[in-house]
Amino acid sequence: MSAPAPSTLAIVDAEPLPRQEEVLTDAALAFVAELHRQFTPRRNELLARRGERRAEIARTSTLDFLPETAAVRADDSWKVAPAPAALNDRRVEITGPTDRKMTINALNSGAKVWLADFEDASAPTWENVVLGQLNLTDAYERRIDFTDPKSGKSYALKSADELATVVMRPRGWHLQERHLQLDGVSVPGALVDFGLYFFHNAQRLIDLGKGPYFYLPKTESHLEARLWNDIFVFAQDYVGIPQGTVRATVLIETITAAYEMEEILYELRDHAAGLNAGRWDYLFSIVKNFRDGGAKFVLPDRNAVTMTAPFMRAYTELLVRTCHKRGAHAIGGMAAFIPSRRDAEVNKVAFEKVKADKDREANDGFDGSWVAHPDLVPIALASFDAVLGEKPNQKDRLREDVSVAPGDLIAIDSLDASPTYDGLRNAVAVGIRYIEAWLRGLGAVAIFNLMEDAATAEISRSQIWQWINADVVFENGEHATADLARKVAAEELAAIRAEIGEETFTSGKWQQAHDLLLQVSLDQDYADFLTLPAYEQLR
Repeated sequence: MSAPAPSTLAIVDAEPLPRQEEVLTDAALAFVAELHRQFTPRRNELLARRGERRAEIARTSTLDFLPETAAVRADDSWKVAPAPAALNDRRVEITGPTDRKMTINALNSGAKVWLADFEDASAPTWENVVLGQLNLTDAYERRIDFTDPKSGKSYALKSADELATVVMRPRGWHLQERHLQLDGVSVPGALVDFGLYFFHNAQRLIDLGKGPYFYLPKTESHLEARLWNDIFVFAQDYVGIPQGTVRATVLIETITAAYEMEEILYELRDHAAGLNAGRWDYLFSIVKNFRDGGAKFVLPDRNAVTMTAPFMRAYTELLVRTCHKRGAHAIGGMAAFIPSRRDAEVNKVAFEKVKADKDREANDGFDGSWVAHPDLVPIALASFDAVLGEKPNQKDRLREDVSVAPGDLIAIDSLDASPTYDGLRNAVAVGIRYIEAWLRGLGAVAIFNLMEDAATAEISRSQIWQWINADVVFENGEHATADLARKVAAEELAAIRAEIGEETFTSGKWQQAHDLLLQVSLDQDYADFLTLPAYEQLR
């Protein structure tokens, strides 16, 4: 008697989308189903392990390099695989969601790499998940164009040799895709995003002289990197492409991953391309993990925590040293400024700050860095051109002068700054505005001349939560309390209503965003990720 056929993926509670059959083919869904069967149990175990590790941090208020992996760190003989030609020069990378206009503008931007984002810069509506995949395939097939319905302006791709190389970022391990289920169980969003993209585009990208390249977000340990490596090995065999074709850059945007950088590269060594220093999620992770560690772990206003803060310098310098020791690219952080079309003085001041930031990264040994807007590409390019010249990277700069002790990475109190009342107001204002846009399906949002994504909302709500629970006293004498947060949020909501008018306010998701921000900022039971309760409201 033959074995029963394996169950197939069901599309649940989803309105049909134009051309979805090109993405959701039987063969592609069978591949995603197999990924789910093979790897979701391990993913679930690793999520449980995150909770255990967080409980240990709550008990000890400290972190250290892992004793059980000391041999990996001590062994100087291993290196990651050499970078493929398409990823050897990464001096400027632009980030953004995969809507049709952004796809064209990012590929045309002059950046070396485009981080095509299905994660923090994309609210995971079914439309964004499916049509974002379609837009990338259309771009590779050069059948993509866009006409802005408001301005009438048309967008089309430049010649192939002028386009950025795509590095795609799937969702983090914690998120589910409720619209795709196997036997009633939702598939992890990471496997949906990776699986559909890899299945449709791996060979297509090889034919274009590139390959399936990925950014891996929210990684918390080398065991999570090992899971990704096993997925890559399985996927390459499944579609019949050579092992090592996949390349992955891991975002070091959690405090626990900062203690396992070498181990993460080691686990992915045949597929590793580099590490990236992600700022807002990193700070969010510090608050999340050390939220009951007392006053010495209280962060000041987010804008006061620059990359020159001593504990942030320790993190970025260790990242450069680790990458170059192992032959990997070190990619710097985000320049999130969005140029104003009305205020030249705002632009002048901001451009000077961006230049200083990128000059610092280039001189510290980074091989490239991120920007959020095409107008910033030339600024970042000039900073790295000045250091690199004709060289594609500076991996030969080993930074052996860098020495980071375990305590340096969590020396939050080494920063001479305190939370302010204006910082509270800003966290509330940005949080409400971002969440409102996210609930409407927008993941990358310009707020107060900065491009904000989900990491922004995470640090905003985390700081409100931390300041209240640490009983912070602001410079004006007011105590951080739940009542004060509610008062500030009510004032902000009223100001938004007055600013945009009653009709626009009512047609938006403003009250819902206000309520959700307060829920995740004031609940004693701190939600691991804001996007988990928010996803329940995303329709």
